[in-house]
Amino acid sequence: MSGTTLLINLAGSIALLLWGTQMISSALLRGFGTQLRQWLGQHLSNRWMALLSGVAITGVLQSSTAVSLMASSFTATGALGLAPALAVMLGANIGSTLVVQLLSVDTSLLAPLALLAGFVTFRLRDDSRCESLGCALIGLGLMLLALHTLGATLGEVEGTPVFAALMRGLDGDMLIALLLAALLTWLCHSSVAVVLLVASLAATGLLSSVTAMALVLGVNIGGALPSLLGADSSVARRLPLGNLLVRLLGAGALLPCLPWIAQSPTVAALAPSLQVVYLHSLFNLVLALLFIGLTGPMAALLTRLLPEPQRDVDPGMPQYLDEAGLALATIGLSNAAREALRLADMLALMGERVLRLFQASTPAGADEVRRVDQSLDLLSAAIRAYLADIGQDGISDQDADRAQEILMFAINLEHAGDILASSLTQLASRRLRRGEQFSVFELDCIQSLHQALVDSLSLAVTVFLREDLASAHQLVDRKELVRRLEADASREHFRGLREDRSAWAESGDIFQRVLRDYRRVHHHIAALAYPALERAGERGPDATEPGELLVDHPLGIKPTARESMRCVS
Repeated sequence: MSGTTLLINLAGSIALLLWGTQMISSALLRGFGTQLRQWLGQHLSNRWMALLSGVAITGVLQSSTAVSLMASSFTATGALGLAPALAVMLGANIGSTLVVQLLSVDTSLLAPLALLAGFVTFRLRDDSRCESLGCALIGLGLMLLALHTLGATLGEVEGTPVFAALMRGLDGDMLIALLLAALLTWLCHSSVAVVLLVASLAATGLLSSVTAMALVLGVNIGGALPSLLGADSSVARRLPLGNLLVRLLGAGALLPCLPWIAQSPTVAALAPSLQVVYLHSLFNLVLALLFIGLTGPMAALLTRLLPEPQRDVDPGMPQYLDEAGLALATIGLSNAAREALRLADMLALMGERVLRLFQASTPAGADEVRRVDQSLDLLSAAIRAYLADIGQDGISDQDADRAQEILMFAINLEHAGDILASSLTQLASRRLRRGEQFSVFELDCIQSLHQALVDSLSLAVTVFLREDLASAHQLVDRKELVRRLEADASREHFRGLREDRSAWAESGDIFQRVLRDYRRVHHHIAALAYPALERAGERGPDATEPGELLVDHPLGIKPTARESMRCVS
């Protein structure tokens, strides 16, 4: 086989391995993300349990690189603490040694069995969890197939004259051998395959025991590189960096001792291939025992070395929409909900500023309201884009409903803010340009409507966070209160105009528009109660009120939560 063909086969095997890893991670997060997060939080607080979990997960996935990528994703999204994640990686390193011993025998049937089981599970039931489990099993089958193909390709490489000459040239130079093994492991993205290759080379006599052991140390270092170089944020780099530091410290301490270890009678009595496998196992086992008690201090050190980036002070810039949360729907939805609460705070601030404009209108005050509205619009757009990106491979129906609720919360508050910034602020500015002030009666009415908005907004936030049905009913009932306030104020105002013939008709029109706009704002706030009522079956999906915001289908069909989320982008 030509060198070009070998490189193509090698690259294809690595791509298949990475794709299988991605399939397992995305399928487990999509189908069991919430349960997995809860289990991790409840059971991995104990470092020994976390270590054993790492061993077990690596045994299932057959790849410590896959476990590292998944654990880094969980840590970056907040589903798994950094200290237990470090313990998981210590266990994963031990698990990879067990995989090496397992793959030393013929496991060629495991890949087709996993693929067949995954296909049957995927087609068994029309259920999202069965589909996710089936995809995970298919991903596992692809990973096993990739490892088998990778081993066969490396076996072909082993037989080439150039590779044999390179291995003979390494004999006696432990540092170069370590660096070369680390580079090869990073390129292959599989420490298991490279350890098996080193064991095979040692068995043929191409390498001395010392050189083979140095290659094993390099493999352990290179196995920590893919997840570190693939991380896209400082938070995501903490775990792979900690794993790399542990392996570097262990390799640095053991490398000078390799000649003495190779000459010991116990090691010399073993077959060369067994020397490689046993050193790989003992190296990771000893590191786990030494560092299992230091996961807490290591987590604190890594957090200090890789702090979270400074947040932008612009109120319109998102503070919690972490890209790492897009992989896990529950975390991403929590991030979006936190940002949505900031929208409520901005709307409350705009309401206060608008009330001040009616009391004492100034150009600076009007500009301030518009600036807050621009920040609110910017943050709302960021939330919509973030919601559209959550769970690109699909999310559960429950998560899709929650995403729809957050979306409607953001859009309704954005529209309410537009009314405050454009219409009400403009009406207050018109009085300013004419040098007039609102009367005591008008200010009292506006103050009453403003307080009604503040109280309703507080209830809307309660419904949004806790799905409190009592608060939802109270919020809907307050629509009648606002309607009565508007009607009473309008009636009394017209009565005053009839009694005072000198009053300007335009002045009365401005006040009437103020009353109408305050009611429009309240409609958007009250609409936030309906998602909770619909889930409880106390309000039909077609029950609407004038002024409430709905996202309608072009043909008049009410879209599902999933369809609405697809339309966001």
